Amino acid sequence: MKAAKHTKPLRTLPLLASILFACGSEDDGTMRLVDRAATAPVIPAEEPPVAVNPVSPVRYPPALLAQGIEGRVLLRLYVDAAGTVVPDSTRLAESSGYPALDSAALEGSPELRFSPALHQGHPVAAPFLQPVQFRTPRSGVATP
Repeated sequence: MKAAKHTKPLRTLPLLASILFACGSEDDGTMRLVDRAATAPVIPAEEPPVAVNPVSPVRYPPALLAQGIEGRVLLRLYVDAAGTVVPDSTRLAESSGYPALDSAALEGSPELRFSPALHQGHPVAAPFLQPVQFRTPRSGVATP
């Protein structure tokens, strides 16, 4: 019995090779976005920033204060090595459950002042969580 000639696989081999080569290439037609400003590496702080405002810049929403509504907002902040809150870095880490309290904490955060975080005794930029307490004078605890 004679062996049959297989000419079709030989003709399709170059086409198959080009398809495999195209699938394996790095260029899939998408573009990689590049950060415009490379962020500095975050050095873990040994001592977190400490609030130094003599009076809190966060204002209790009058309508909620009148109703006796209290709550705690947890903000995620990032301060530079001078202790200044970096603009647009503030995020809501945990809601109080009251949008007005959350908004008040976020609005007052740019005015918060801190001593910087410390790493080996030197000031460093650092992210951290800052609680903001909203308590009525009737509860016996100071307002924010």
